[in-house]
Amino acid sequence: MRKNYRILEALNPNKKMKCSRAKLVEKGFDFNYFTSTYTTKAGTIYYFVYDQGYLPLEGEYYALVKRDD
Repeated sequence: MRKNYRILEALNPNKKMKCSRAKLVEKGFDFNYFTSTYTTKAGTIYYFVYDQGYLPLEGEYYALVKRDD
């Protein structure tokens, strides 16, 4: 879990970014570990590791986001 968080934090310094699946996997990211999910009204599911999240996009890309509390 800690490793996933650090990877997301390093790749997403500006709170919003697009990243390829290959880059996440190359860094050692494990998609099986996350702390929570958030489903929007449109049915889109964001996966979060604490306050760092990712959203699967089409074509092996992910939108990386940071939740502001």
